[in-house]
Amino acid sequence: MRTCSVLLVSALHARIGELRRNPDAGYTTETVLVTALLLVVAALVVVGIIVAKVTAKANGIDLGL
Repeated sequence: MRTCSVLLVSALHARIGELRRNPDAGYTTETVLVTALLLVVAALVVVGIIVAKVTAKANGIDLGL
């Protein structure tokens, strides 16, 4: 377990050092927010399509009453 902790801390220090040397290497807040917004919109579209298909299929069931 200690080896994993040391490895994780070493990787974190290396990444922080790289970001300090090259601050443009990371994503900007705007990029992250736009990406998140696009993923949310895509998820809503997919959910809407699934709901429409399930509703249409349910309405098409003949109960034979």
